[in-house]
Amino acid sequence: MKPVRTFNVVPSLPSSLERLRDLAYNLRWSWDHGTIALFRRLDSEQWETSGHNPVRMLGTIDQSRLDTAESDDGFRSHLDGVLRYFDAYMSKEKSWFRREFGASPEPLVAYFSAEFGLTECLSIFAGGLGLLAGEHLKSASDLGVPLVGVGLLYQQGYFSQYLNDAGWQQEAYRDNDFSNLPLLLERRPDGSPLVVPVTLLGRAVWAQIWRAQVGRVNLYLLDTNIPANAREDWDITDQLYGGDLEMRIKQEMLLGIGGYRALEALGLSPAVYHMNEGHSAFLALEHIRRLVQTQNLSFAQAREAASASLVFTTHTPVPAGHDYFPPDLIERYLADYERDLGIDRWTLLGLGRQNPFDDREYFCMTVLALRMAAYSNGVSRLHGQVSRQMWQSIWPRVPHHEIPIGHVTNGVHFRSWISREMDQIYDRYLGPRWKEEPADERVWRQAEHIPAEELWRTHEIRRARLVSFARQRLRAQLERRGAPQAEIEQADEVLNNRALTIGFARRFATYKRASLLLRDPERLARILNDPEKPVQIIFSGKAHPKDNPGKEVIRQIVAFCRQHHVRHRMVFLEDYDMAVARYLVQGADVWLNTPRRPLEASGTSGMKAAANGVLNLSTLDGWWDEAWTEAEGKAVPVGWAIGRGEVYDNPDYQDEVEAEALYDLLERDIIPTFYRRGPDELPREWIARMKSSIATLCHFFNTHRMVREYTERFYLTAADRSRKLAEDDFARARALAAWKARVQEAWPQVRVESVEAEPKNEVPVRGRMCASAQVQLGSLTPDDVTVQLYLGRVNADGEIVEGRAEPMRAVEDLGERRYRFLAEGVTCHESGLFGYTVRVLPHHPDLVTDFWPGLITWA
Repeated sequence: MKPVRTFNVVPSLPSSLERLRDLAYNLRWSWDHGTIALFRRLDSEQWETSGHNPVRMLGTIDQSRLDTAESDDGFRSHLDGVLRYFDAYMSKEKSWFRREFGASPEPLVAYFSAEFGLTECLSIFAGGLGLLAGEHLKSASDLGVPLVGVGLLYQQGYFSQYLNDAGWQQEAYRDNDFSNLPLLLERRPDGSPLVVPVTLLGRAVWAQIWRAQVGRVNLYLLDTNIPANAREDWDITDQLYGGDLEMRIKQEMLLGIGGYRALEALGLSPAVYHMNEGHSAFLALEHIRRLVQTQNLSFAQAREAASASLVFTTHTPVPAGHDYFPPDLIERYLADYERDLGIDRWTLLGLGRQNPFDDREYFCMTVLALRMAAYSNGVSRLHGQVSRQMWQSIWPRVPHHEIPIGHVTNGVHFRSWISREMDQIYDRYLGPRWKEEPADERVWRQAEHIPAEELWRTHEIRRARLVSFARQRLRAQLERRGAPQAEIEQADEVLNNRALTIGFARRFATYKRASLLLRDPERLARILNDPEKPVQIIFSGKAHPKDNPGKEVIRQIVAFCRQHHVRHRMVFLEDYDMAVARYLVQGADVWLNTPRRPLEASGTSGMKAAANGVLNLSTLDGWWDEAWTEAEGKAVPVGWAIGRGEVYDNPDYQDEVEAEALYDLLERDIIPTFYRRGPDELPREWIARMKSSIATLCHFFNTHRMVREYTERFYLTAADRSRKLAEDDFARARALAAWKARVQEAWPQVRVESVEAEPKNEVPVRGRMCASAQVQLGSLTPDDVTVQLYLGRVNADGEIVEGRAEPMRAVEDLGERRYRFLAEGVTCHESGLFGYTVRVLPHHPDLVTDFWPGLITWA
């Protein structure tokens, strides 16, 4: 039966407790131990049964509990203290951004992402990408960066996981109850919901806009499940990463195009748009269309103006992680853009192709973002290198290390993950600045002063808490599955509070090799069951619903866990989420990560563990490659590396070699170090490694450092460049587009006719050489180009490797549009076989990079 009208029932609070509502509707509570303790104090049982959702908790709590709290002086005092801290935080007066750059009346940045992981009660994320996005917002809030987030509000979000009797992953989808979540619907002045349209196949699909308050940052989420839409369009925001290719293109048009229009409808004009992965890349086309329509610009002119304001972050080196659409699907859904932008199908499709002239190539959202954004980056140093190799064909003949894709290494938001006990230890020995300035290396050096006994006893408390949680979780799993009572009761006896505990929890993609430990099951069983030095392992994680190989890995692990001789030492916890993750990263002794290099873009779970004093054991991939390299040479190691970054042609052989290395590390180093105790029963060598890990890694692998880096390297630069291109009726954008057209037409005439250098055959180390080149520029002038001497060591294949470019200056007009360019005083700082050549690139003061796809001429 359909209602004739709907209304919302909101929590009823005594006037003296009314501001609990302010705390509940601001997701800052998700990273503030004091606020969480306040809600737990109000009703700890309701806090747990609500799924850590204070809005739902306040709507279902018994009135008598509120009456008791209102008359409880201790609770009122606690509330007042939390509110003072909350109000001071929200004032923005002392934020890093305001201190460094002043107040900003408009949002500087709009951060677009298909998923945001903020807290477990708001199920609109699948894994690391979403958690990174959520923590980007949290650190932007802490730092006072004027940023807004834009995403989709999924009715069912990502799935809940359970295992059947065979250990095979099953998926269950539960509807999100938006009215009982920390969300508010954006409304017009008349009270009706604010909606925006997106045209899909000639019809308007409407989306309403919800707002999640993330500290000082607003996150706007679009929802199509409204009566104004056809029933089929309700499903667009039904499931995260659900449906077929057609559903995916609808979702991505809603995110990019609808999100752009939502900001307009809200009266927001960000200077910069940050695309977190390629899902939102259609916003670039909408941005260009709006400039064409409102500023009387051509497509080429609007593209220059729009590109200046776009930042793009790619997150995966795995080809399957990028969205590809067949050309006919793009043409059907984006036909309006051909007409409105005044371009043909070849131009439109070419924006998303590595080879714009290959009409068989699919349209890739990552390629669209890379072509449109002025600034692009990977998420770790190694991932930056891999990304430059992956997408090198977009910039043909440019050496891969010079492809204009940089890197900003990911981090984690410490206060969302550090346990209350470690929070208190850091307050005592590091001081309050670890919360305010976690990117300050000097703060973390103080970790060496934490008393060994205090650090270890704190960690033992958290390990015991993890064991207790794992037992409860396992018991609940068995009860849901209808296991025999004897098996259910045995769940209370699994694991050991004092045994070396290894945690492995992440998405179960096959390249992450969760089953690497099972390579030699008999050897693993001996390690686990050593009576003097027992080891236990806790696994958790989900495979994508369509990833059957990933599900098979889970099945293999669960089957091994159920074997009688190891069932007390190894468990798999179903339905991995943020709550499970907190217990694991806070209570494990070792955090295990075994991706096949170089397929892990970054990985952040190990960073969360490190912030809690947990030691990492990982292959040299993603962030750990960077962390291990930076920490090499430390007197006390920060963890362990499996291998030395080797990559083998045979994956099975690589698995065999690295499994053997893993077992050896456990047997010869990790287990003996953990159980080596002095008279005081403290594993002092282990504790020294914990301190070294905290002191060495924490200052860098946090989202405060990451967001500051994005702000200083990209956001402010992009905002300034975008503003300059828009001045005087977009005069510089128009001029840049005209210059590009002229250069592109003239480029076939550009060639290097001759190159000479002195001395010719031998140059002493640090000796000087001079080189000159005669260059034909056709209709261009020396001001239109940069000419460079490119030199470096020559490898066995006769190729210059990791070359460097030295500028050459025009010194003589030879007539007939020929010029002589000269480089003087060039030196080589080491001996060996070197080579050189000369190259010509287009150059203009308004270009972000001189590497322009297709325009590079070599001698």
